[in-house]
Amino acid sequence: MLIYFLAFVGGILTIVSPCILPVLPFVFSRADQPFRRSGLPLLIGMAITFAALASVATVAGAWIVRANQIGRGLALVVFLAMGLALVFPAIAETLSRPFVRLGERIQHKADAAPNIVQSALLGVATGLLWAPCAGPILGLILTGAAVQGASAQTAISLLAFAVGAALSMGLALLAGNRVFMLMKRSLRVEEWIRRGLGAAVLLGVIAIAFGWDQGILRRISLASTTGIEQNLVDRLHPAKNATAVSTDATQAQPSMTMMAAKNAQAPLPVEGTMPSLDGAVAWLNSPPLSPKDLKGKVVLIDFWTYSCINCLRSIPYIQAWAEKYKGDGLVVIGVHTPEFAFEKDRANVAHAVGELKITYPVAIDSNYAIWKAFNNEYWPAHYFIDRQGKIRHHHFGEGEYDQSERVIRQLLKEGNMPLAVTGLVEVDGQGAQAAADIDNVGSPETYIGYERRQNFMSPEALKKDSGTVYTSPGRLNVNEWALAGKWIVGDERAELIAAPGKIIFRFHARDLHLVLGPAKGNKPVRFRILLDGAPPDADHGTDVDTQGNGTVKEYRLYQLIRQKGKIEDRTFQIEFLDPGVQAFAFTFG
Repeated sequence: MLIYFLAFVGGILTIVSPCILPVLPFVFSRADQPFRRSGLPLLIGMAITFAALASVATVAGAWIVRANQIGRGLALVVFLAMGLALVFPAIAETLSRPFVRLGERIQHKADAAPNIVQSALLGVATGLLWAPCAGPILGLILTGAAVQGASAQTAISLLAFAVGAALSMGLALLAGNRVFMLMKRSLRVEEWIRRGLGAAVLLGVIAIAFGWDQGILRRISLASTTGIEQNLVDRLHPAKNATAVSTDATQAQPSMTMMAAKNAQAPLPVEGTMPSLDGAVAWLNSPPLSPKDLKGKVVLIDFWTYSCINCLRSIPYIQAWAEKYKGDGLVVIGVHTPEFAFEKDRANVAHAVGELKITYPVAIDSNYAIWKAFNNEYWPAHYFIDRQGKIRHHHFGEGEYDQSERVIRQLLKEGNMPLAVTGLVEVDGQGAQAAADIDNVGSPETYIGYERRQNFMSPEALKKDSGTVYTSPGRLNVNEWALAGKWIVGDERAELIAAPGKIIFRFHARDLHLVLGPAKGNKPVRFRILLDGAPPDADHGTDVDTQGNGTVKEYRLYQLIRQKGKIEDRTFQIEFLDPGVQAFAFTFG
């Protein structure tokens, strides 16, 4: 029941999501009509369309994005007609005439069918445009479907999300109706009100057609629901009650006991007992450890994987804590649980541990045994365990490092144990490990394999596990991407089978990273990148030169762009000059 409640609340919160803003004029354009015959059919049509579309997305795979784009196009046509009808009464009369005739024939009431049918149609179009507005809670539902498979629980969760959004829209519509009627009675300017609403509808159509709803509105919006939704997930869905959903925690989020952590005198609650560490396929930097071996020590468990950008940015702090407090009784254990298949390879993990200069023990959890024992669901995830083996605190995602270190110090000092060191660590991460520019991250982690693919815009239909020639569209909106060349797209990656080949992505962030690897016996693959059609120059990442040249030599995350100036929407292109590269996921910072 908890996930249904979270889904319902997440739907309610979409009313203040930036990408909902262009849709609101369409809803309020019906505010002068009876709710039962106008507002209610609109909301039902919107909720059912969204729930159906999202449900299909969990099982349909390759073709749903294309279907969604077609649906968005049809929705824009519908709204264009509606906007023109609001502005020009003659057009409204022409459009409504067939519905009037149908209503007379069926119900003998000239105004019954038009209102209901047109409102339901408007609701369907609203649902199609509203579907891309997904916050963390909706992401949790869809990720769960991807990991566990489509189920009745997923369908009910999506319906609960849709009902929550419809409820918030309905309340807005009812409030808008009262305001609308007051204006009619006091000012008697109904015609101009409707024309104003029609103009707002047309502006909304233009905004959505040109992608401004994802760009300008995102930057000028005064409200974002992401933090609110993630707090709900964290407070109502803590690790000890977690399901098997797994995802990257893309930015710092406070955990349940963070308020206690900020006050060194406040006691930290007991969240559970430290589970067994059995099940690791190997250990690095240490023999296998167990809770019995760690009795009397304060333990920090860090779930990570070496291609995860959020994990990489956390590691310098974790390494600093391990070195600073080892004399006071702290033991740090990194639990490497893979996201991609290549991260299960022990040699790959050992190489990454060496490159990252990690000296604390690392358990290679390739079978998810420790992950499941902790009921964990995030990379990175940090669990703080006291000297008696009790979990006293947890934190999901990067950030909040000062508060986490204060938790460590508090646990070390329990029982009046003195500390040999004072102050908090200061870390200056370099390259991909540098702190993210969170305020300017407007692009989400984007997977290239078909299992979790979204916003794929090549004109050709994506074919699963089959060599296909793809082309790039002439124009991409922000967060849309495309392939060009002959690729075979698998469940978690795309592999180039004939050079040259390209990936193009329209993004908004300071940093752009891409997880890559050489498929053919680790044979190096040369590549060249462009930023808005030109070499990156000073905006190049650590894995390319100023002219955008680089080489894929191993499976890992490659930093390709780090912008030095103003952060704006940019078009990134990477061209591979040799075949055999595998591309997994874009991440941003």
